[in-house]
Parts: sequence; C-alpha cells; structure tokens
Amino acid sequence: MRIKPTTKTGGVLLELGPEEAQIPAQSLETARAFKLQKILVPVDFSDCSKKALHYAIPFARQFGAELKLLHVLAPYPAVPEMAPYDFDDIHDCREELNRLQKEIEGEVRSTTGLRKGLPHMEIAAAAREFGADLIIISTHGRKGFSRMLLGSTTEKVVRHAPCPVLIVRECEHEFVPSGK
Repeated sequence: MRIKPTTKTGGVLLELGPEEAQIPAQSLETARAFKLQKILVPVDFSDCSKKALHYAIPFARQFGAELKLLHVLAPYPAVPEMAPYDFDDIHDCREELNRLQKEIEGEVRSTTGLRKGLPHMEIAAAAREFGADLIIISTHGRKGFSRMLLGSTTEKVVRHAPCPVLIVRECEHEFVPSGK
C-alpha cells in the first residue's frame, strides 16, 4: 500500500498493491490524524444551534467522544430596576438543556453546563476547563449592519478558543443529513 498526496488540499490517495484486496484495519487506525475525546457544543436553543448539535453527534460517535452541551446566560444591560438574572430563565434553560441531552441519550455520552457571563468568554473558559478537543458551534451568518450591531459570538469564540472550532452555518452546504 502506498499513500500519495492529491491535488486537493489535504487529500491523500491510497494505492493498493496487486495482492491487497482491502485496506488493512490496522493501517486505518494508525492513519487517523487526530483523536477527539471531548467536544463542546454551545447551544442557545435556536434551530441553528440544534443544527450544530446534529453535526456534533456523528463526530462524537465516530471518535467515541463525550459531548458537553453548554448554554450561557448573557447578562442583561445595566438598566435601573432590572435584576441581572431572572431565576425563571435559569430554571427554563436548565430544563431545555436536560431535554436536549435526553434527545441524544443512547447515541453518545453527554453532559450539560449552564454558565452566566459574556458568551464568548464563558465558552472559551468552559472549553479549557472541560479539556475540549473541538468546539462545534453555529452561526446565523448575519452580514452588514446587523452583524456590526450585534457582533458575532462565534467569531469571538474562534479568537479566544483554546482548541479548533468547527462552525456550522445556518444555510449552507450540509454533509450531515437533517433530523435523526
């Protein structure tokens, strides 16, 4: 068996010899370029973040990795007579996280986390504490004024993350079938 580079970036071509009918399983194991043990999936309960979770499940299954579903409650802007956090919101978020975890139960190992603060900073901190090998996060793909006004949490996560980040866009080419 010979391994040759292809013209496509990062691609390889496996060439089998005349006596080789298939790729030896041992060669596939040693050829695996990286190992994922822990994958962090930030969720805001939108359809877009659920799409990122649907991408994370096959990754976790393929590598035998554990998923951590994380939701960050962002502080409200400083407004008089407004509490920084509403405990009903915290309770609702915990219930929603547990519901998402139950949906993927039996498919992959998973845990949940709920944090308060600036989302991009809390996601990066959680990735460090969890020892994440990969973050799979969604983006709404806003452009122009709405992006300038709202900023991009995903973009900030990429800048602060301690590990690689896979960004799942809301309306782009999909390589994971939708739904289960």
